[in-house]
Amino acid sequence: MASSTVRPAEQARQPERDAARRLLESSAKLSYDPATEVDWDTPLDRDFHGMSPEWSTLYGTRYWQELTEAQRKELTRQESASVASTGIWFEMILQQMVLRDMYAKDPTDPRFQWALTEIADECRHSIMFGRGAAKLGAPAYRPPRLVRELGRAFKTLAVGEAAYASILVAEEVLDVMQRDWMRDERVVPFVRTINNIHVVEESRHMKFAREETRARLRKAGPLRRQVQALVVSIASYFIVTSMVNREVYAHAGLDTERALTEARANEHHKSLMRSSCSGLMEFLASAGLLTRPAVAVYRRAHLI
Repeated sequence: MASSTVRPAEQARQPERDAARRLLESSAKLSYDPATEVDWDTPLDRDFHGMSPEWSTLYGTRYWQELTEAQRKELTRQESASVASTGIWFEMILQQMVLRDMYAKDPTDPRFQWALTEIADECRHSIMFGRGAAKLGAPAYRPPRLVRELGRAFKTLAVGEAAYASILVAEEVLDVMQRDWMRDERVVPFVRTINNIHVVEESRHMKFAREETRARLRKAGPLRRQVQALVVSIASYFIVTSMVNREVYAHAGLDTERALTEARANEHHKSLMRSSCSGLMEFLASAGLLTRPAVAVYRRAHLI
């Protein structure tokens, strides 16, 4: 029989190949070109927010109550731009990890072809986020130097489930935020379009990351799961805590130190972050990546 000539390892990967094939078909049917889909020409309307105000790091604080409506809108525009800039930083890490993982592998494999499709998507997203941040009137927000250097090491060394689970964490958190923003008529229209494009296309990326994480963990022993779970949680901590740069407050005309103090104590924002990660934590638990040390790190980042 023909099936008898198929190696066991190849049979084991068939579900991932089938999933990649479906993702390729979906991408062919529903993908966007941000260069033409986003309204880049209309001047920024400062009567709009840059994100749903409830997602601001200061929403619900005493400082937020003291701000004028114009100040609140400027703050959310700067925060939105910072999230986009952090997204670019991590998407560049993601692209390098996926390219390294697929290096010299079978180009006829749908998984290989999907990986390149995902990288192409991420290139467009990074350009889109960069143009969006510029249109919001924001500077080039970057993670702190230490985090950038840790990211440089992570993209070089992370392999297997650590790479794909970390990709999933970053994308899941952004996905929940942006689903709110894209439906919110208080948010400036071009940002809503950007969010819609990202949500649609990242949904495929998240499916691939889940499949790859499960596949890489099939033969993982307890020690490997413990180590990789901790690596993923630490990467997640630095990704999430770098989303809103401390400089956004100064650029919004606020007192940076007071804003940082109130943002760090903001229970409303912490609650939003935890609720946005509930599905992600269920997946990590089902994959055996929610160990006690990892949970401690996620709690520190207010993800659980």
